[in-house]
This record gives sequence, structure tokens and C-alpha cells, in this order.
Amino acid sequence: MTDHPSPAEFRGHFPAFADTVHLASCSQGALSDALTAELSEFQHTIREYGAPWDRWMAKVAEAREAFARLIGAGPDDIAVVPSASEGAYQVASTQSWSRQPGLVTTDLEFPSIAHVWLAQQDRGADVRFAAHHNGLVDVEDYAALIGEDTRLVSVPLISYANGLRFPVSEIAELARERGARTFVDAYQGLGVEPVDVTRLGCDYLVSGSLKYLLGISGIAFLYVRPGLRDAVPPPLTGWFGRTNPFEFDPRHLDHPEHARRFETGTPSIPSAYGAVAGLSLIHQLDAVRVRDRLRALTGQLQERLLEAGERLRSPVDEARRGPLVALADDDPDALAAFLAERRIVCSARGDVLRMSLHYYNDESDLDTVVRAIAEHRSSR
Repeated sequence: MTDHPSPAEFRGHFPAFADTVHLASCSQGALSDALTAELSEFQHTIREYGAPWDRWMAKVAEAREAFARLIGAGPDDIAVVPSASEGAYQVASTQSWSRQPGLVTTDLEFPSIAHVWLAQQDRGADVRFAAHHNGLVDVEDYAALIGEDTRLVSVPLISYANGLRFPVSEIAELARERGARTFVDAYQGLGVEPVDVTRLGCDYLVSGSLKYLLGISGIAFLYVRPGLRDAVPPPLTGWFGRTNPFEFDPRHLDHPEHARRFETGTPSIPSAYGAVAGLSLIHQLDAVRVRDRLRALTGQLQERLLEAGERLRSPVDEARRGPLVALADDDPDALAAFLAERRIVCSARGDVLRMSLHYYNDESDLDTVVRAIAEHRSSR
């Protein structure tokens, strides 16, 4: 990590802030100068070299290594996959549910991940949901569902729905004590939350590039704890899932022992360039300092909205609140559209408007969105 930039210095990498307030990192990170440059470089490689696969594979390797370093893992612990959903499928499809059918998740799981778990019911999985109570899910809620018959426990780092920070390490420890593996979806926090897979104690972790990691869609990364053995070989595979993909042997199927056994076809090369761009910016930051700053900013935003009489779904306790403030609204899509007309980018989901913050956000963004929401209320 280089010298930690100030919020203003970091903000300077994102030209949109000249005329736009970006509060939708939970959906798509703001466009950076680094991302623009990397995507331009990708186009240049096609124009200049035609089909430079050596350069492109080097870029994929660079993205893999940068992601691994971010979470305290090694490059061989990371599979490059197209999406978090596919990463979850690779984990689920290689489990055996006959002796341990239990698969524990939560109502605050992102549906795309939860749907992968539910699809395992046809293979014998018994999917159990830890229900939230007033938007919170605690270790005890998981403990009540994790038994000796549990094979896999799925826990988000941060919930997409209301920004709840889950007690991941405590749940992972409980799962391990009861003979289960732990899967972590880190998509809604990695990039602004400190993550070390060894400290978390998880067996699998997945995250993609387009949100807080400041890349684009089409690429995700699946961490697999070294030494894990699959009950079933990956049924979804491809040439990148071989010990040596470049042998081009159609008659031989093998699987490397490391995480790349979960890879399939050719990765999205533009997305790899985008991932490198975003991760290069993220690696300039100290994740603890970023988290602490966003705790303060989200706290200010929540306080101002509550003072204005708004209803919130995100946790009041800053220790349980991630980088997202969830505002309850009867028609969040209409509110998001109203804000978009004023160049304030937020993300509506269900019955809430999500306002998510990154290190590039500052107090002026809070002022702008609070005023605009008040204007919307007064116009109805």
C-alpha cells in the first residue's frame, strides 16, 4: 500500500463528482480514471496486437493476485469466475447432501445466492433460513439451525438489503465446531471493509468486481481454503479448470488441487482489466481507516434523516451497520428516479432506497441527498 490518500485526493480519481453525487456503490462503483485507462488499454491491445492472449492471461493473473492479496490469501486459493452466483454454484454442486443435508442461510442473503442454495434441494439439501428480527440476525439465530447434519453455512459479510454487518467470524467458528463449512458473500463490503480470510475462518468467500471494488461486471473471485476436498468433482467445468489448460486435450479430464478447479471457460478479459483498475485504487487504502470514516458518514446521514422524520431499515448501532443506509419508502423507485433527475445516483431495492458510501464520498454528498429527499417529500 502506498501513502494513504485523503478522501479528497481519492475523490479526484472519479470525474463524475464534478456534477454527480454517487451513492450507489452497493450496485456499481463510480467510474474512475484508472478504469477508463485500463479499458482503453484493452482496446489498444486488440488494435495493436490482434489477439495477444499472453497479455490478456497476464492481466487475469494480475487481477487474481490483487484480489488474493486484498483478502490475505494466495493466488492459487482464488478461482476466477463470471459472477458470485456461479461461485456459489461451484461450491454447492461439489458438496454431498446425503449424510449432511443441512444448508443454513438467512433471509437477508442476496436472492441470487439463496436461489443457488434452494436449487440444491433437488440433490437432497435441507435449506434453512435464519430469520431476521427487526432487521438483525445474530449468532444465536444461526446456532439454532446449525446441527451435526449441517454441511454448509452461508453468511453475508454485509446484507444487501439493509447494510447489516454480520458476525461472520463467530458464525464461522460455530459452524466449524459443528462440522460444517462456511461460505461468505463479501460482495457488499469488500473494498471498504477489512477482510482477512484466515481471521474470518471461512472455507469459501466470493466477491465480484463491480461494486465497492470499483471495476465492472463480468468477473468475480472465489476463495477456497487450501486443502479442502470436494465430495463431488465440479460438474460445471471448462478448459480453464484443467491442470494445464493449454494442453488442449479433449479426451482427458483432470482437476487441479487448488481453487482453479472451479474455473470454466475463457474469463471476461475486459472485466479483468476493470478489476485490476479498481483493485489498484483499493490497494492504496487502509481498509480500517476507510471503514471508520464510513461509519462516521453513515452515522451522520442516518441522524439527519431521522431528524427529518424519515424511517430507516439500516441498523442504528454503528458496529452492526456497514457502508449502506436503507431508507424506507412506499415507492423507492420513484424516489430514486426523482434523485436521478438531480444527478444523485442511489439504488432502490424492495421497499427501501439504498444510499451506499465509499471513500470518495464526503459531507457535501450527504447535504445534497438530504436536501433532495426533503424536496421530494414536500412536492408530494
